[in-house]
Amino acid sequence: MSKTEVPYKIYLTEDEMPKAWYNLRADMKNKPAPLMNPGTHKPMTAEELGGVFCDELVKQELDDTTPFIEIPEEIRNFYKMYRPSPLVRAYCLEEKLQTPAKIYYKFEGNNTSGSHKLNSAIAQAYYAKKQGLKGVTTETGAGQWGTALSMACAYLGLDCKVYMVKVSYEQKPFRREVMRTYGASVVPSPSETTEVGKKILAEHPGTTGSLGCAISEAVEVAVKNPGYRYVLGSVLNQVLLHQSVIGLEAKTALDKYGIKPDIVIGCAGGGSNLGGLIAPFMGEKLRGEADYRIIAVEPASCPSFTRGTFAYDFCDTGMICPLAKMYTLGSSFIPSANHAGGLRFHGMSTTLSQLYHDGFMEATSVEQTSVFEAAEMFARIEGILPAPESSHAIRVAIDEALKCKETGEEKTIVFGLTGTGYFDLVAYQKYNDGEMSDYIPTDEEIAASVAKLPKVE
Repeated sequence: MSKTEVPYKIYLTEDEMPKAWYNLRADMKNKPAPLMNPGTHKPMTAEELGGVFCDELVKQELDDTTPFIEIPEEIRNFYKMYRPSPLVRAYCLEEKLQTPAKIYYKFEGNNTSGSHKLNSAIAQAYYAKKQGLKGVTTETGAGQWGTALSMACAYLGLDCKVYMVKVSYEQKPFRREVMRTYGASVVPSPSETTEVGKKILAEHPGTTGSLGCAISEAVEVAVKNPGYRYVLGSVLNQVLLHQSVIGLEAKTALDKYGIKPDIVIGCAGGGSNLGGLIAPFMGEKLRGEADYRIIAVEPASCPSFTRGTFAYDFCDTGMICPLAKMYTLGSSFIPSANHAGGLRFHGMSTTLSQLYHDGFMEATSVEQTSVFEAAEMFARIEGILPAPESSHAIRVAIDEALKCKETGEEKTIVFGLTGTGYFDLVAYQKYNDGEMSDYIPTDEEIAASVAKLPKVE
């Protein structure tokens, strides 16, 4: 296929938008292990989960047999404000790299929240509203999820309480102000406003926080306040389900031009973007209909896949959430204050962890100076300032394209550009001023955290 046959941007019509989310777990022979009650070490029941999550979301969380779940019309109508999102052919990047590889990226930054997070935020807020709740609580790392949820709650008239990882709260004041503009209350985590926050601060004085800390605080507030439920922006099966619109649209766009990717790349923190992007491709792989090389990219400072342990662990630092079987660095692991706040989580989605464990995908970790080098190159060539999280995928996409240059192979690469980096300019400043460093945890640090994993038979 010649370059002239494929436009720079492949757009779908509203009629071509997905009408159902794709539940990847339905095609998995080895299902993800169930969430476990930390007290009884038995699978969490719908009733138990219903005390923390919205009822309809609990059903989605526990459903691993229904392949397609209809998207309510109200949610589809909201999606139409910014979806379908474009699949972009990176012609300029290909030319700069002088590679025979064909590079495409699915761009999720075309909405006010600036990222893919709105796909699940509006769904979760919708189900909370439908249940008659007063509001929701959540955590946020870099701020994309908190921004998206505050937008969705404002649209539906729900209260929104956000616990933002302290280092991001300080690094990204404008992201915080966007959330407040949409009516959310934003608290730096760990804080003195919750019992678990006080405990974490006592054990780790001066800590910059982590997603695990913020999750603990948000869950505590939800459980203690009638009319509230907790919602999560990544990791959970329900979130990967909602984000499947990314991959479904990407595959439809590729199919329109008869394009079959060889490599699909996504950044990996908790798994929402990666799981959403790869869903239909992984589905074909699981059913034996096609094969793809799928790569998860994570920060070297928080390498859950590449250096973690596949075991049951708490999803939160305060150890009040259910246990999940996942690749984990241990819930007590506090990542360094790197600038990819959305990837600073000690664990990984149970769905993606099982797929990785079973060999259906691979993973690699990259250092942040290398990531920002790729981000800056991409910004100068493709004209989009990428989020630091997305830039992990950009780094590996460039590396794979350069390998094609060496071998002469004409591979097709697709990666997820989760959002924009316009609220991450402090990070870009650090990089441009030569003040950015690469911190990689030692084996001893990880071993000390993993040694504290709960004992589950």
